[in-house]
Amino acid sequence: MMKYILVTGGVISGIGKGIIASSVGTILKSCGLHVTAIKIDPYINIDAGTFSPYEHGEVFVLDDGGEVDLDLGNYERFLDIRLTRDNNLTTGKIYQSVINKERRGDYLGKTVQVVPHITDAIQEWVVKQATVPVDDDGLKPQVCVIELGGTVGDIESMPFVEAFRQFQFKVKRENFCNIHVSLIPQPSATGEQKTKPTQNSVRELRGLGLSPDLIMCRCSTALENSVKEKISMFCHVEPEQVICVHDVSSIYKVPLLLEQQGVVGYLSRRLNMPIETRPRKMLTKWKEMSDRPLDPWFSRVERRQEQKLLPRGVDFKVQAGFHKKLDFGYSASLEPSTLTEEPVKYHEAWQKLCSADGILVPGGFGVRGTEGKIHAINWARKQKKPFLGVCLGMQLAVCEFARNTLGWADANSTEFDPESKHPVGNYTAMQNMWTNGTDIASR
Repeated sequence: MMKYILVTGGVISGIGKGIIASSVGTILKSCGLHVTAIKIDPYINIDAGTFSPYEHGEVFVLDDGGEVDLDLGNYERFLDIRLTRDNNLTTGKIYQSVINKERRGDYLGKTVQVVPHITDAIQEWVVKQATVPVDDDGLKPQVCVIELGGTVGDIESMPFVEAFRQFQFKVKRENFCNIHVSLIPQPSATGEQKTKPTQNSVRELRGLGLSPDLIMCRCSTALENSVKEKISMFCHVEPEQVICVHDVSSIYKVPLLLEQQGVVGYLSRRLNMPIETRPRKMLTKWKEMSDRPLDPWFSRVERRQEQKLLPRGVDFKVQAGFHKKLDFGYSASLEPSTLTEEPVKYHEAWQKLCSADGILVPGGFGVRGTEGKIHAINWARKQKKPFLGVCLGMQLAVCEFARNTLGWADANSTEFDPESKHPVGNYTAMQNMWTNGTDIASR
């Protein structure tokens, strides 16, 4: 029987459910199991393709062209698997599929409701996608890790919580377990680790019909034994079911953190999975990999290349890689108008750009900063520097080539200049394809 592990979150969003889901899958895969993963996002958008990175981070593009939540990138990296767009389930996708069925008459005139029609559709989607092979050997998965985005108690996630409340009885207890990720705040004034938010979160989860089998506590420092015992007592779980996931230097250390606290052994007993307890070669290699960025020997011999990122204005940090330094630059500062208004800013921006070993121009919306991006792309092409254009970045690369190589001085995308005599980018056509659900990559 397929084993299902549902990962929920409480107290705050962005608590690290994606990394924990990926890490649980990693340590189970190290035991020789075939693991797949599904990310549920309770927003009405069909996919993440039109999201602003300010609100949701960068979009992750799968091999089949699906534009999905960034957590699926974590699943693929941690588990070494290949997912499809259907591994990312959204409220929009579910409602769209149910409405399409209603329009075709599949419900035979019945009143279509959240329960049972929406909840049944969620369960059917999960069961179907869980069996899709994701490994190179083509074998069906044995374990499906499902991450429910958002926070328990949010109105958006209610249909999904209800769907899994029903689902646990359909697949039987020995095939379903719930991992609840919660926050243990530690106010600087007292330094005391507080358990009340976790108690309230677990109480709310139980009130909705799900009981956590493991409570994974996100905290800045290692969980104190007294705090662990308190959570065990007030949340009605054994102490071994309270797992400390404190801040570490690299996200790739989290699987090792879970392994050290006996998560594999517990899941093996709870889900009746025949797992060998001998040392596993995969985790040994994983430890070597996770320790690599901290090894001072690598700092001496590895050339620290600088990659220049040119967004129009992004206020959060990202990790480029183990031995790469990522620097931000604002594309608008590269435009000639900045030279007139703020010459110091202009020269500093170009100095940063010229010192880079490579250029990444990401996607975005609106006309602001696009000319600066084109200047950066032109510089990268002429200097033969590595260049990656993502979404709008690739669109502007086409504009730059048309202007400076083909000699079409006014070449532009129609979204920026609808009157251009050389419209090398048709934004309206792309919008229509998004609206109609057409896979742009296949075109």
